[in-house]
Amino acid sequence: MAAKRKIIIITDGDEYARRAVEITAREVGGRCISLSHGNPSPLTGREIVSLIKECPYDPVLVMFDDSGMVGEGPGEIAMRYVSGHKDIEVLGIIAVASHTRHAEWTKVDVCIDQNGELTHYGVDKDGSIEYEEVGRITGDTVYCVDQLNAPIVVGVGDIGKMAKKDDYRVGAPITKLAVELILERSARYADTKQRQYETDT
Repeated sequence: MAAKRKIIIITDGDEYARRAVEITAREVGGRCISLSHGNPSPLTGREIVSLIKECPYDPVLVMFDDSGMVGEGPGEIAMRYVSGHKDIEVLGIIAVASHTRHAEWTKVDVCIDQNGELTHYGVDKDGSIEYEEVGRITGDTVYCVDQLNAPIVVGVGDIGKMAKKDDYRVGAPITKLAVELILERSARYADTKQRQYETDT
C-alpha cells in the first residue's frame, strides 16, 4: 500500500500568494502546485489530487481560494475533497486573513504577525494583531476549515503582502515560518507515534 502524500493547505491563491508559496516550497525542500493558484481556484479537487500524486516528493503546498464568495465556494469544495481523499494526509492548514465583505472566521491554533512573532490573538490582512480576537481569524476561504480536523491551523495575514514584509522578493519569511511551524509540529507528532509503537511492541 502506497504511503499517503503529505500536503499543507493554504487558503489563498492570488498571484502574490503563488509567488510566496513557490519560493517557500523551494526553501523547505517541498513542492508547490502552482496550477492550484487562482482567484477563485480554477481546479477541481480531483484534478488537484492528480497533480499532488505527480509530485516527486513531499511536502506539497496547495493553494485554495474562494475570491470572497459567501459560504462554501469552489476553493473550499476542492479543499474538502482533497483533505478527505484516502491517499492524502494534511499536515496542517495556513489560514489567511482577509477584509472581504463576506469574510467568515475559523479557529486557529496559533497566529504569526507581520513581524514573525507567534501569538494566540488573531491577525488581520496586514498581519497586525487583533487583540479582540483570540484563537480565531477572519478570512474568505475558511468556511470549512474547522471541519477538516487538521493537526494544526496557523493564522497569518495576506500571504505575499503584509505591508511588504512577506514579499517574495525578501523570501516570503512569514509564509516560510508558517510552513516550518507545521513541519516541525508534524515531525514531533511522528516521533511521538514512533516511540509509542516501539514501547507497545
